[in-house]
Amino acid sequence: MVDVPNLTRADAVAAARNPLAFIAARWTPSPATVRRAALAALVMSVVIVVTGGAVRLTGSGLGCPTWPKCTEDSLTTTSAMGVHGVIEFGNRMLTYVLCAAVGWAIVAARAEKPRRRGLTRLGWAQFWVVMGNAVLGGIVVLVGLNPYTVAAHFLLSSALIAVATVMWQRTREGDGAPRPLVGKAVRQLVWFLVAASVLLIAVGTVVTGSGPHAGDSSEVERMPLDWETVSKLHAVLAWIVVTLTFALWFVLRAVDAPKEPADRTRDLFLILLAQGVIGYVQYFTDLPEVLVGLHMLGSGLVWIGVLRVLLALRERPALTGPVELPGQAAEMTAGTRG
Repeated sequence: MVDVPNLTRADAVAAARNPLAFIAARWTPSPATVRRAALAALVMSVVIVVTGGAVRLTGSGLGCPTWPKCTEDSLTTTSAMGVHGVIEFGNRMLTYVLCAAVGWAIVAARAEKPRRRGLTRLGWAQFWVVMGNAVLGGIVVLVGLNPYTVAAHFLLSSALIAVATVMWQRTREGDGAPRPLVGKAVRQLVWFLVAASVLLIAVGTVVTGSGPHAGDSSEVERMPLDWETVSKLHAVLAWIVVTLTFALWFVLRAVDAPKEPADRTRDLFLILLAQGVIGYVQYFTDLPEVLVGLHMLGSGLVWIGVLRVLLALRERPALTGPVELPGQAAEMTAGTRG
């Protein structure tokens, strides 16, 4: 039998006052553990987008017609609500899985030695975005799947993916000052690519808001726009992103840039090709739900790919000189940091 050490009263007070500092003083995760925790948060941020799309594509958006309860009288779905209630309530429950993944990332980042405050802040940023999006998701239900709130819900999810991607990348770097690996002109080209990608995602939400998949079998308000016109604009923006990516890859090869930026650009180009094929097939086959769901997954992967290209343009070495070593007794007793 393993002996479990008894907590002293001082330990209990310190744990209650600052649990993150208490854990950090007693556990030091390996760098690989921190990377896995950040990756888990990133994966779940994509999963929640895909499952949210499944809710809409199956017409289950109002499977739980109210929020935060599923019905006025029940916190959970009931048998009378059928499969739509199960799908909508299941997606709500996945939010707790996402919170657990983000929480693990926060704890692992806080406990890493030497302490990296930037990683912890990125973890907390994800937490607050998740909380904000949970509230916004409730508003989406309460206003009957208004397409503008649905679009905002997706855009905030894209912001979560962005923060999670940055945190995952930062776990694989040091905390030294960033050093550019390419010239200014290449960096400017990448920022054009980022801007075009943001516009592509935003217009994609308008395509969704004006398209036929309203999210529920009842009459749901649509954006008063011509769906085919918006879809063609979306396609033009997609081609702009593809062209910028190919141009970037060509430039990086021409200037003999380091391997990392070129590899990430190649990865993005391949993702874009797959996403483009899915997009055109779904357009010409009257938007089958499976392909629309795959296109939503592809949207998240494209966004991650674009951000990885941006982050690959610089390197951050490990800090040299004195570093802060957390976990001293003074921090545990004060309990004012964390």
